[in-house]
Amino acid sequence: MTRFISLTKYLCPLIVLFCSASFAAAESSSPKNAKVFIKEPADGATVQNPVKVVFGIENMMLMPAGVPHSDSGHHHLLVDVKTLPEAGKSIPADDQHIHFGKAQTETTLNLAPGKHTLQLMLGDHLHMPHNPPVVSKKITITVAAPVAEAETKAPAKPNKKPTEADAK
Repeated sequence: MTRFISLTKYLCPLIVLFCSASFAAAESSSPKNAKVFIKEPADGATVQNPVKVVFGIENMMLMPAGVPHSDSGHHHLLVDVKTLPEAGKSIPADDQHIHFGKAQTETTLNLAPGKHTLQLMLGDHLHMPHNPPVVSKKITITVAAPVAEAETKAPAKPNKKPTEADAK
């Protein structure tokens, strides 16, 4: 009995370690012809806030996060991201990596005026990139500064009638 307990004491942690390492290393696969893309706005567009972004997907299914299913995933919008998230690690969740875990197909953003890049990455049920990764072309948009309220109003009318003194 003591020998069994001693063996179990060392064997169980090894089994747990092996199983967790195997699970962590597992990546969801994607078909070679899978693709995601940004339908709106167009690459090079000048837009106003709020910016409407519409997502597209082909040859894979959209599924909510947490629902494992082959050849499926959900969108992650990468805003002004220079380097794609690392394979084998969860896609970060922050202002530059926006998760759409309910399988949404569009969003609206409020971005600072100026140039921005947008790119889609499909994540699996655990927010991990697929193997191979399913990533859109990176597009660049320019968010125009808001038009000042005073510029959009008609010029104010004078309160009095001009006189000869005003003309001099």
